[in-house]
Amino acid sequence: MAGSARFIFYSKKNNVKEYLFRHMQRKTTTIRRKKKYKLLTTAEVRVFRKKVYEYYDHAGRSLPWRKNPTPYRVLVSEVMLQQTQVERVIEKFQEFLSAIPNFNALARTPLLKLLKIWSGMGYNRRALALKSLAQQVAHEHQGKLPRDPEQLCTLPGIGKYTASAIAAFAYNKPVVFMDTNIRRVFIHEFFPNRGAIHDGEIIPLVEQTLDTKAPRKWYNALMDYGSMLKRENGNPNRKSVHYIRQSPFENSNRQVRGRILKVLVAESPLRVAQIVRKTDMASERVKANLLSLEQEGFIRKSGTGYSIV
Repeated sequence: MAGSARFIFYSKKNNVKEYLFRHMQRKTTTIRRKKKYKLLTTAEVRVFRKKVYEYYDHAGRSLPWRKNPTPYRVLVSEVMLQQTQVERVIEKFQEFLSAIPNFNALARTPLLKLLKIWSGMGYNRRALALKSLAQQVAHEHQGKLPRDPEQLCTLPGIGKYTASAIAAFAYNKPVVFMDTNIRRVFIHEFFPNRGAIHDGEIIPLVEQTLDTKAPRKWYNALMDYGSMLKRENGNPNRKSVHYIRQSPFENSNRQVRGRILKVLVAESPLRVAQIVRKTDMASERVKANLLSLEQEGFIRKSGTGYSIV
């Protein structure tokens, strides 16, 4: 489940994975028309599943969100795992659940408190989206997360990838999806001597091998097998046409935004000059990001001072 994306299902600009999947989706239909994808025999499917399940049964990860996978716990974990290492999410997940145990509590949580709990996770838009989502779930869905992936996609911060993850892990639905770990498994197992592999060639294999009787367990097993492959076999995803290195964090806009929010969470209100000094960032960059953070609903300006909404 960790850190995942699903079927050709990306659709949110504020999420790098979702954005990349949107880009991939535009090419997938064309690729599948031009190329004949591999049809697996029943025996091949059985052998593949056996290999993945044997690894999972022997060395599967004990992750906190896999225990009692309620819709709320699954949602929080999936959002946390976007662009964040599993180890870091493990540290934060239980703290978050202890402080904010359900949708109604999250809907009522002040943004300042939420950002304090979220501190260290990065990509603070995720926290803001979670709060907006919880408010919508509380007000429009009686505090219950919808089961239908299409309906899930109407919620803030949820693209088709995350909707599919929730469907599989929270509701055990046999949906077809893919993330970096799953892609890694299929490239390693089915394309050992090839490069420039397109997701349009992989998705049919994901569909053919899906254990429809136990989708939650199957996808957890694929995730763990893929994680192992990255550690022990390099990174087969480098052979994917969709492989992109993450841009550096140092001196990025993400770093500036993160520092601004961090100082405002610790102390508010602050004037621009104080924020510049405390963040140790260029004045013009701080001013530009203050404006965008205000427009996005993170902070507000009162007089000459800025504070968390």
